[in-house]
Amino acid sequence: MKDPWLDRERSWQRQTLDPALERALERRTRFSTISDVEVERLYGPTNWQAESFDPLREVGFPGAPPFTRGIHPSGYRSRLWTMRMFAGFGTAEETNERFKQLLAAGQTGLSIAYDMPTLYGYDTDDPEAAGEFGTCGVAVSSLADMELLLDGLPLDAISTSMTINSPAAPIWAMYIAAAEKRGVPRARLEGTLQNDILKEFIAQKEFLFAPEPSMRLVTDTIEFGTREMPRWNTISISGYHIREAGSTAVQELAFTIADGLAYIDAAIARGLRVDDFAPRLSFFFNSHNDFFEEIAKYRAARRVWYRLMTQRYQAENERSTWLRFHTQTAGVSLTAQQPLNNLTRVAIQALAAVLGGTQSLHTDGYDEAWAVPSAEAALLALRQQQIIAAETGVINTVDPLGGSWFVESLTNETERAVWRYLEEIDALGGMVAAIETGYPQREIADAAYRFQQEFDAGERQVVGVNLHADPEEVIEIPLLEVSDESLKRQLSRLERVRRERDPARLASALARLHELAARPGSSDTNLMPALIECANSYGTLGEMCGVLRSVFGEYREPVAV
Repeated sequence: MKDPWLDRERSWQRQTLDPALERALERRTRFSTISDVEVERLYGPTNWQAESFDPLREVGFPGAPPFTRGIHPSGYRSRLWTMRMFAGFGTAEETNERFKQLLAAGQTGLSIAYDMPTLYGYDTDDPEAAGEFGTCGVAVSSLADMELLLDGLPLDAISTSMTINSPAAPIWAMYIAAAEKRGVPRARLEGTLQNDILKEFIAQKEFLFAPEPSMRLVTDTIEFGTREMPRWNTISISGYHIREAGSTAVQELAFTIADGLAYIDAAIARGLRVDDFAPRLSFFFNSHNDFFEEIAKYRAARRVWYRLMTQRYQAENERSTWLRFHTQTAGVSLTAQQPLNNLTRVAIQALAAVLGGTQSLHTDGYDEAWAVPSAEAALLALRQQQIIAAETGVINTVDPLGGSWFVESLTNETERAVWRYLEEIDALGGMVAAIETGYPQREIADAAYRFQQEFDAGERQVVGVNLHADPEEVIEIPLLEVSDESLKRQLSRLERVRRERDPARLASALARLHELAARPGSSDTNLMPALIECANSYGTLGEMCGVLRSVFGEYREPVAV
C-alpha cells in the first residue's frame, strides 16, 4: 500500500526543498543536539512508522502508564510546580532573612544551600574550613545554627529541600531535632534530602567516606524515613551535578537512573519492600540550553523509570512507578561575560522544565557566574517562574508538545540510548561497581572534552563569549559578600554552644554513635536515632562526622590512569 505522506514528502523535497537549497545552502552539513544526537531537517509520521511506534502504548495519556506525558492527569491545571529557590549565605540569620523575603515574594518551597565546610562535615572553626565560611551557602555547625535558620518558618506547612550529601544524616538529624523542639512532630515534616552519595563519586567529589559506609548511611536515612517520616523524600537522586560536570543529557539521565537502582537494591537488601519506600524517591535534573532535547529527556525519564519499576522490581503501588523530579536551570551555562544574557538562558531552560512536566523548579540568578545571587537577582529569577506560570499559557494544557513528531522521535532516541547505558552498567555489576572502575567518570570526561573541542572550533557558540563578544565590556553588578562581622557572630555562637551544653549528655551520645557505627556486623544498625540524640545534645557537625571518620576512615579517590 502506498504511503500518501511519504509520496507528498518526496514531492515536497523535489519541488520545494531542492530548489531552495540551490539558492541558499544550509549553514552547516550536520545539525545535532548538545548531546551530539543528529537532528534531521524534518520530522513527520514516517519517523514513527520506521520505529514501529505505537502512540497509545509509548505515549498514552497523562497520569497513566507509562507516564510519558506526566504523572498527574491534569498537569498544572490543578497545581503549579513548587517554586523552590535555592538559597544560603553566611550565617543562619542572614539565610533566614533571605527565605522570608522569598516567601513574601511568592516562593512556595524552601531549598537550603550549605557552605563548603558544612558539605564536608567540618565546623566553621576547623582549620580545614579557613576562608570558606558562608561563601556558597549557609554555615550550620550545630543545632543552634539550625534553630536560627528555621526560626519563624512554617515547617508544618511548607516543604524544605536540603542540598547536603555526605553529611546528610547528621544535618537531617539537626533539622528533625529543631522541628521537634518547636513542637512539630517528625511525621508531619515534609521535604527532600538530597543525600545522593553516588553522584558525588561520579561528579561533584564532596565525599567523606568510601562507597560502602556511604551507602550504609544513605540506606539508614531511607529506612528511617520509611518508618517514621512518611511525608519526607529521603533521597533526591541527582543528575544535576553529573550534567554540570560535562555529561550529555543522555548520560545525565542514564547515570542518575542507575544510581537510583543502586539505592533501591541497597534498601531491599536491608529488608524493605520496594513499595514501602519507592513512592518517596525523588529525582533532581538539570535543564540546559538545548530546548527540545531537555523536554525529551524528562519524558523519556518517566517512561524508563516506569518500565524498570514494573519489570525489574515488580512494584505494585502505582506511586512507586512515578518519576517525580525537581529541576534547576544550568549553572554551567551561565556566563560571566554579558551576565544579563543569563536572564534569557534561564527563562528558556525554565520553560523547557515546565514543558517537560517538572514538579519543582529553581531558576538561577543572572549573577551566579560571579557570586552567590544578590537579593535582586534571586527575586528576578523567581519572577521568571511566575511569568511562565501566569502569562504564557503553557499551563493550560497537559504535555503541550506531546504528539510533536520531533519531540516524540527525540524522546524515543533518548530512551534507546539510556537503555544502552543501563545494559553496560548492569554488565559491570551495577553502579557501585561501575564507579569503582571509573566507567561513568570516563564517559563524562570524554563528553566534556568533545564539547570543549567543539566550542574552541566555533562549532558550539555561546553569545557573549565566542559569538557577539564585546572586548571592551566593563561589568559592574552588585555582588554579595560575606562580612567579617558574620564570621565573628558564627564563631561566637559556636563557642557559646560548646560552653553551655551538658558535657555528660554529649559524651554519652557520641559514645553511643561510635558504638553503633563500630559494632561488628552492625551494617544494618540504623544510626539515625543516635545522630538525633547527638543533635539534641548540641553535638557539632564536626564532632558527629569525626566519630564516623574514626570508624569508617576517610576516602581518597584513586588516581585515574
